[in-house]
Amino acid sequence: MQKKHQRGAFFPVSLGCPKNLNDLEVISGGLLAAGWSIADAPENADLYLINTCAFIPAARNEAVEEIERGVAWKKEAPNRKLAVSGCLTAYDRDGSFHKKFPQVDCWLGIDDIGRVDAVLQGGKASSSCKFLADDSLPRLQLTVPHLAYLKIADGCNNCCTYCAIPLLRGKLRSLPMQCVVAEAKQRVASGVRELVVVAQDISAYGMDRPESGENLPKLLGELNRIDGDFVIRLLYTHPAHYTDELIDAINANSKVLPYLDIPLQHISDGLLRAMNRHVSQTAVEELIAKLRKMIPNLVLRSTFITGFPGETEAQFEELADFCRRVKFERLGVFPFSAEPGTIAAKLPGQVPTEVAEARSTLLMKRQIARMRRMQKARVGSRERILVDAVGNGIAWGRGVADAPEIDNLVLVENPPRSCRAGEFLDVEIIGTQNCDVIARAVSKKRK
Repeated sequence: MQKKHQRGAFFPVSLGCPKNLNDLEVISGGLLAAGWSIADAPENADLYLINTCAFIPAARNEAVEEIERGVAWKKEAPNRKLAVSGCLTAYDRDGSFHKKFPQVDCWLGIDDIGRVDAVLQGGKASSSCKFLADDSLPRLQLTVPHLAYLKIADGCNNCCTYCAIPLLRGKLRSLPMQCVVAEAKQRVASGVRELVVVAQDISAYGMDRPESGENLPKLLGELNRIDGDFVIRLLYTHPAHYTDELIDAINANSKVLPYLDIPLQHISDGLLRAMNRHVSQTAVEELIAKLRKMIPNLVLRSTFITGFPGETEAQFEELADFCRRVKFERLGVFPFSAEPGTIAAKLPGQVPTEVAEARSTLLMKRQIARMRRMQKARVGSRERILVDAVGNGIAWGRGVADAPEIDNLVLVENPPRSCRAGEFLDVEIIGTQNCDVIARAVSKKRK
């Protein structure tokens, strides 16, 4: 027991997407194995560890605010250490953040995820992006016990012109299938009921190792065969990588939820080419029609960028009309930001920020109105939800349509006394509350 506490206590902070949280779980597991303990609050910690995102300006601003909190924390007591890891360290190629925050004791790169303690003890930090955590590394699950993010790859080879991910995370590198399945088995055995498969592009899984014969359809089959009552959710797929084999795998494997996150970014052919998206408007429309036809009760989530260089008012209206016709169940919209080092940052026809933001706001306003109508249409339906929390006579859960921390909630009034977080519950939707839905528990015998 003494050995586990000899290094002191650390307080981990996760910023950004679920992939970042997965990285922080590996970092935290490594620190625990090296003799650190985890603090329940910053005031009880010796090390303040911030795992950052730097994908867009808002993410970098959030990182700066958190580092400033860490700097203030460090000043409150002697011998405290402040460490920063994640994408911000890769983004900071000119050292501006290092200069802005000299109080940071340690800046950790992507390849330092599995060796944080060694760097903290004086080892040299790495500047490369080749690391990929396998099932042999210790992890500390930082989500609620019944939910886990299963990271199957890192980096990206798509080279979209607006995206800095290849600059920050490196090239695509897929984890061997046996490692993914081994980790999934560990998670399910520990009580996980929802496995969320994540990567920059999970549909590209295995493309960096074609000789292995491994791909996402085969992986889904292996995950589906794991014993246990759990579901599998898929996040971040690329429209150019859908195949009949993948669609069949989603249908054939009963634990895979009919929820697909397909960031489309735009629908105008001219902009899709400028974005280097490898798809056309026709291909996208045909894919969506096929998915709607072949996957019963499909929930489609997508994201779009407004104000990409050269976007005209006509092209924006084309996008708005496309969203109206497709009726995405879930949607996110972001104004374009010119990320340093990307091709799009230097393209002609840069759209004024205020125009990009106004278009983004308008598109989301229309989407929210559509989503509220779709939520009301769910009234009277019966669904199986995963309960996330119970308290004060209400249970909060999520159904097929609701990815954690991204989408909406199902609020269950007067749940059964036996209802517990981490359990599946059959409910009937009886009303709506903004974009959430209200439900009541029903018998497990459903029609």
